[in-house]
Amino acid sequence: MRSRLYPAGSVVLAMAAAGSVLAGPAGSAFAAGAGGRADLRADVNRDGRVDVTTGSDTKGEDGWSVERGAVYLPNIDDDAKRCPVSGPGGQPLSDAQLAACNDGSDTKVNGTEDAADLARIRSVPLPDLPAGATGSLKLATGGEHARLFLKRAGKWVLVTSGTRLTAAELRSGAEFGVEATDVVRDSATWDGRAVVRLTVTSGQESTSDAVTLRVAPLLTQHHLQDTRQVMVSEVQGEGPDSRLQRTFVTALEKEVEKAGIATPLVTFTKYADRWAQDFVEPAYVSMTGPGGQRQVMRVMLRSAQPDRDAGRELFERMRGRDVGVVQVTDRAEPDDWSLNSMGNLETVPPYAHGGRSFPAGRIIMGERKDSGARPSKAMRTLLTSQGLQEPLLLDTSWLAVGHVDEFVQFLPADTARGWRIGVADPQAGLKLLRDAKRDGHGRTKMFSVPGRGDSPAPKETIDQALASRHLVADNEMAARRIAANLEILKRETGVTDAEIVRVPALYTRDSQALTADGQEIPVPRLTRMGAGSDLVNSLGDHGQQKWLAANPAASRAGAEATVTTSAYVPGAVNGLLLTRDRYLAPRQWGPVIDGKDIFTQAVTAAYQRVGLKVSYIDDWYTYHLGMGEVHCGTNTLRDATSAWWQRPVAIRNEA
Repeated sequence: MRSRLYPAGSVVLAMAAAGSVLAGPAGSAFAAGAGGRADLRADVNRDGRVDVTTGSDTKGEDGWSVERGAVYLPNIDDDAKRCPVSGPGGQPLSDAQLAACNDGSDTKVNGTEDAADLARIRSVPLPDLPAGATGSLKLATGGEHARLFLKRAGKWVLVTSGTRLTAAELRSGAEFGVEATDVVRDSATWDGRAVVRLTVTSGQESTSDAVTLRVAPLLTQHHLQDTRQVMVSEVQGEGPDSRLQRTFVTALEKEVEKAGIATPLVTFTKYADRWAQDFVEPAYVSMTGPGGQRQVMRVMLRSAQPDRDAGRELFERMRGRDVGVVQVTDRAEPDDWSLNSMGNLETVPPYAHGGRSFPAGRIIMGERKDSGARPSKAMRTLLTSQGLQEPLLLDTSWLAVGHVDEFVQFLPADTARGWRIGVADPQAGLKLLRDAKRDGHGRTKMFSVPGRGDSPAPKETIDQALASRHLVADNEMAARRIAANLEILKRETGVTDAEIVRVPALYTRDSQALTADGQEIPVPRLTRMGAGSDLVNSLGDHGQQKWLAANPAASRAGAEATVTTSAYVPGAVNGLLLTRDRYLAPRQWGPVIDGKDIFTQAVTAAYQRVGLKVSYIDDWYTYHLGMGEVHCGTNTLRDATSAWWQRPVAIRNEA
């Protein structure tokens, strides 16, 4: 079964829009071949060459499917670094002004690097064309979203309604370039197609041909793609928290080097937002360029959080050669601000199951089924409109922050499928504590982390933790919620229990407020909500009000509050996959018995059983107390050179 980006009917429409070769009157010498018919070719078979001598690029030129059809890029990078990042006198530009400039926003080809982003089209040479014949070009479909250039005398010139090809150009064959000015944002408005039509006229006779291209889908990365570079925020300033966070960055740099990743870290420094996972999701678009090499453009997908200034640094610093930025504006007020963070967007590696195929992987996002809150509709529409990674929604109602990266991950595996699921296991976490208590260690401190300044070391013991009012009940609840989400993933992907790595974990609620009748309202001690002058001390009035506004059930006095949790012991699944066999987890700081941290031992064993070497990094004060972990504070740029249209072997075998 062949997967398509469009329903079958749309291919028919594409063929109707493009048209086949249209000749002059029957018997016309021009139409009959004395001069030859107009014949336009694009790289339909995606081998990086436009074939004008054989028919390899003619079959399917009027339609488009995942496996076959000409591809062109949304030219949204800034190859010549010409886009301004500030206004007159250094005044900041608005978000809209930052997003308005890229290589597709002008009508020029800005150098050889920009030319490499053009998809090529050629006209088949017409050596016998009569003198005086001319050619005209038209974007019959997609003209509002695409531009067409003609290569003339070694330079690229914009094709307009007045552009005419000479008989000499048509005799030798002309070369054209196509770019899109944006990604597909809503396929109901524009499905990404561009239909280019060439009409050749000689005297009273004319003939025309057209080809259909589809803009490359914007795709998110998955964990079967090798890490090329790691990103992290480096908060500036001389306060103790800033220094501590820079210590984390230094330790991260060492772990990245040990993993064999030679490219230096990308550090965000401008907006003091340490949650590098949350304000951006690295994505990519690609097509095959000359010589069969993949022409890849990284696209930094900014979170749909217009008040999150850290996303501006994507334009101000990262946008450049082969790096673009997409900004999504959702005019509707989001139901839950935190759900729009990109820690709430992860990607299942490629799979096929139940008659459906996802050769580039599939997106998962969290929603709050308890309240009906979902991530930005505009973002979900954009992601769905790419046609390849339709988002699957999981229930994160039980999490205060509400991100999928808090309980699930995807890990490479030397299996037919090629990957497995890692999932937090609260029952295993409770068992560790119960076993320790059974063995006489109940009075051991629950946490071995040392105190710091105004943050004293936790004093509770294993006995106290197990006897606390909520810990056991909340973790049993978390286990049920995780199991329900796991059933969704198993049903959708075909993953079996044998392909699941269960990693010990514990969750906790944080009660800092009461309803009118004395019931606890679970308010986080700190939330992953972006920048702040001191992110590890407390929410502050603004942050607490913002969290309550995003969780209306908790703000209704006298009403039963929805129980939400965050990691009690640093969440091991919320770590960073550096390479296929190296995993960086948050240091556990669990109970130390006989000189060994029992959570560290159990987490290491869980990952080692599936071939992963685990190292640990301390994120207690930098991220853990902020209801996040290593993954929340980092991000990765991964290898995007593989052809997204070629199904992996496991998918071909199953589809």
